[in-house]
Amino acid sequence: MPSRPAVPAVLAAAAVALTGCVAGAGPPGGDGPAAVAVTPAAPAGGAATAPEGTPAVPFPPTAADPAALPAPATARTLTPPPAWAAPAAPPAPAPAEGTSSTPKPPAPPPDRPSEPSPPPGDARTRPARLAIPEIGVEDLRVVPYEGTTDDRPGTRIQDKGLAASPYGERGGVGPGEVGNYLVTAHRLSAGGPLRDLPSLEAGDRVLVTAGGTVYEYRITGTRTTSFRSERSLAEQRAAVPGRPGQEPTQPMITLSTCATPEDDAAGNHWRDGLGNPEHRIDKIGVLVSSKPASAAPSTS
Repeated sequence: MPSRPAVPAVLAAAAVALTGCVAGAGPPGGDGPAAVAVTPAAPAGGAATAPEGTPAVPFPPTAADPAALPAPATARTLTPPPAWAAPAAPPAPAPAEGTSSTPKPPAPPPDRPSEPSPPPGDARTRPARLAIPEIGVEDLRVVPYEGTTDDRPGTRIQDKGLAASPYGERGGVGPGEVGNYLVTAHRLSAGGPLRDLPSLEAGDRVLVTAGGTVYEYRITGTRTTSFRSERSLAEQRAAVPGRPGQEPTQPMITLSTCATPEDDAAGNHWRDGLGNPEHRIDKIGVLVSSKPASAAPSTS
């Protein structure tokens, strides 16, 4: 059988040109690819030789040899890096020398303004208990209110069987305070807590307990007040009983109740809009001592 013809010189020359493009490099400063002296691979079925004077280069791979072909380039899908692979935040700057890295607690809120101190006349609004041993009055509740003696609010308090103590511009002071401590209560109605008040005499005791203190007054005199006389009412409510305009110098008390039996006996049946008779009987006293309630003697 005759031998296979040799590879044409044209194919060998093309292989040389292709090899130069793949190498992509020429001698420094040169104008073309450098000649590479390699031994050509033998084609299947026999050896082939290039014509004399042609450089030896490898044959390019052919379709007959798929394994020699380079793997085709495939498109790559970019996958975002996982969260743990994200770059870490830059570290916090180190505290300056001499300072602490511990965070400071929030500043406290500004101080609230202090509560105002109670007014000097605060004792006027303090409930009290009244005891008059000589007439059998024990633990009678005294309710303070802003007003004047025997006005509508005061009468409503008395109608409940309690004693009323007005304070304010037309009222009096509180227990134990310098001035006139006014206390009024019914004599006949609502249980008549002061039914026997007219029988009190000079020197009899009147005990008022308020704010943990027992104030002891002593009766010094008796007055009669007329509801039909502005002058008489002013004397009853004065800081010094019976002397309007005089500056008080000691704590005093005025115990007042109606003179209904006396007015009726005299044929005086006048009544005001609240049913009060014209006259009232007032017992006046002065403070002689004050003691803590726990140390006060029995009222019996």
